[in-house]
Amino acid sequence: MQCNDPKCPKHGSLKVRGNVFTGVVKSAKPAKTVIVERILTKYVPKYERYKKTRSKIAAHNPECMAAKEGDTIEIGETRKLSKTKSFVVIKIKKRAVEEEKVAEKIKKDEEEKVKKKQGAKNAGD
Repeated sequence: MQCNDPKCPKHGSLKVRGNVFTGVVKSAKPAKTVIVERILTKYVPKYERYKKTRSKIAAHNPECMAAKEGDTIEIGETRKLSKTKSFVVIKIKKRAVEEEKVAEKIKKDEEEKVKKKQGAKNAGD
């Protein structure tokens, strides 16, 4: 799919350089923007343990990518695109719809197992 977005790293003239991160889309409400959450583990020397921290990054979402909430995506650093955006979506690693379908299938299988068990109990009575 060809897009006319000049800020698209594939079809436009935008160069990606610097850091490349992977994260999950938490919000896709702003126009052409996604809020990506990264979960990091940080070592705390005082307690000799690790703690989880999270960071939210605003990234440009080109029309050809169309990342949605729940998607696992890869974002790359680029020049400043707006006041808050310095990253752009490079590729979508995993769609959220796939996870929902798997969860629904597991739930249906569990329901069928429960019905079979109830049927066996009723037949035994």
